[in-house]
Amino acid sequence: MSTTKTRAGKRAQPGRGPAPAEIWKLRLYVAGQTPKSLAALSNLKKICETHLSDRYRIEVIDLVEQPQLSRGDQILAIPTLVRKLPQPVRKIIGDLSDTERVLVGLDLRSAR
Repeated sequence: MSTTKTRAGKRAQPGRGPAPAEIWKLRLYVAGQTPKSLAALSNLKKICETHLSDRYRIEVIDLVEQPQLSRGDQILAIPTLVRKLPQPVRKIIGDLSDTERVLVGLDLRSAR
């Protein structure tokens, strides 16, 4: 399970969406090919294509294959999405099906 999209970029302003050419580094922690893990990846790809166009990179880490990697980002539940860049780091737990919650969590949209 691996997906990568990349473009160079600048820093975004919180709640206003990404700067025009900013690169977003996202890490999705999953546990094998479970329905919830697959749904999280699919939902994340849709959100990124809609709101970040070609300005993102997704790294998928399968904790079934590499459980030791959960320590670095202090992963306690899966699936978990970690926004590495832009700073600050943010985490969202779940299958990412609530698009509004994910957009607010990633700071692509302000909370209403």
